[in-house]
Amino acid sequence: MFSSEIARIRKLGVQGLLFQALNLLTVISSGLMMWKALCLFTNSESPIVVVLSGSMEPAFYRGDILFLTNPADVPYEIGDITVYQIPGSKIPIVHRVIESHITNTTQLLLTKGDNNGGDDITLYNGMEWIERRHIIGKVRGFLPYVGYVTIAMNDFPQLKYALLGGVGLFMLVQGES
Repeated sequence: MFSSEIARIRKLGVQGLLFQALNLLTVISSGLMMWKALCLFTNSESPIVVVLSGSMEPAFYRGDILFLTNPADVPYEIGDITVYQIPGSKIPIVHRVIESHITNTTQLLLTKGDNNGGDDITLYNGMEWIERRHIIGKVRGFLPYVGYVTIAMNDFPQLKYALLGGVGLFMLVQGES
């Protein structure tokens, strides 16, 4: 089954394998550089996120991919859909701003999921408001359901390793034409 691929790997030799590994590292580093450039351009630590729950239905469903920006000088307004992260929590939350107060130094926000009964004060870990520094970004666009791939890879880690291994193997055996 894999005998022809194994023969191709042997035919490449050490120098050919090193060349293919270098190509793989170039692709990976290019992707990381593009991600960092996107972070700088959008002023967001994570300009693309996946919706993990149904708390924002019907606006966004589980598996939707959201595109974010975080303009530094523009205050958030009531009705804006934001993604925020509370210190000590690993998972960002996508919810709508329902109250906003601007002080001399910062903006204080209260949020709520469209599909939730009450506001998010219970999610704030003892804080009454979230501050601007907790905001990852404001939703500017979305792709429906495309993020289910990410959810599946997190729910089934074996799938993630199989996919990464398959891509790595493909890159190694794919020869230059």
